[in-house]
Amino acid sequence: MVNFGNDWDELLKDEFEKDYYVKLRQTLIEEYKTQQIFPDMYDIFNAMKLTSYNDVRCVIIGQDPYHGEGQAHGLSFSVKKGVAPPPSLVNIFKEIRDDTGINNMGKHGELTKWAENGVLLLNSVLTVRAHSPKSHQGIGWQNFTTDVIKLLNQREKPMVFMLWGGDAKAKQKFITNPAHLVLKSAHPSPLSAYNGFFGCKHFSQANEFLRAVGQGEIDWNID
Repeated sequence: MVNFGNDWDELLKDEFEKDYYVKLRQTLIEEYKTQQIFPDMYDIFNAMKLTSYNDVRCVIIGQDPYHGEGQAHGLSFSVKKGVAPPPSLVNIFKEIRDDTGINNMGKHGELTKWAENGVLLLNSVLTVRAHSPKSHQGIGWQNFTTDVIKLLNQREKPMVFMLWGGDAKAKQKFITNPAHLVLKSAHPSPLSAYNGFFGCKHFSQANEFLRAVGQGEIDWNID
């Protein structure tokens, strides 16, 4: 049983008994024994360990974890200090700089501070085989993260959902509560950032909304 150490424990306790998750867990047990899987098994659920259900103010939905050595640590788009920020994260920092004036460029790529500040950094798929993007897309994680989105959708206290790219936008149909703000754009990858991610102003829009509903701004600084 996964222990989050916060209100997710009660909310998700039945999830881990479902047939799909029992099969998913067995697949992971076998693959972690025989292959290189990212992130480390103890980091898989870091997004929810660091950001409790009641504390979520913004949800940033990624695709699957980074598949390079030492990059993924359970938070979408984030890498640990000492690891070079990948291109998508560099583009996120560029947009934050241009949108809010906050400059995270040239620092590091660890977004733990955001997570502790109410930003749920949730990938659609929570594990991946080394050097094989989307390799765990069909093993059951989509069921899990969709159920997480449905739980967030049910919450009365407003939050912001940032949906970047097709994988994230696929979750929009589960966000039906008018209390929440949904912001959509292209993915920040270099392949698509110029198709609408740059200039989307999601970070200032999120804070404007959160101020209006009495939630307080998110500090987009990383240090």
